[in-house]
Amino acid sequence: QVQLVESGGGLVQAGGSLRLSCAASGRTFSSYAMAWVRQAPGKEREFVASISRSGGMTYYADSVKGRFTISRDNAKNTVYLQMNSLKPEDTAVYYCAADKVYKLETDRFSYWGQGTQVTVSS
Repeated sequence: QVQLVESGGGLVQAGGSLRLSCAASGRTFSSYAMAWVRQAPGKEREFVASISRSGGMTYYADSVKGRFTISRDNAKNTVYLQMNSLKPEDTAVYYCAADKVYKLETDRFSYWGQGTQVTVSS
């Protein structure tokens, strides 16, 4: 089992940048693939990005490709989401998620953090 705690959200102007972090508990972080999923008010959860257990594979939703970068540091039990060129439509609660299986384009993950709010003003 793994527990996840996100941080780094906040208010930023359009065109700005933020870096989200997700700290995982336990000594088995490297055995989990990780992902970021977001949910805007009144909308369903939306897959953002995922990264394999070693970090060798990454995958992005088309809506963030070229602007967001997912990475991980297994020595620090942490996964990151660097968000550049932010747009108002990126406003959402961003959740960190973990699963034993590397998954793409889905919100079906086994473990979730509590979420961190990202607000992009126009």
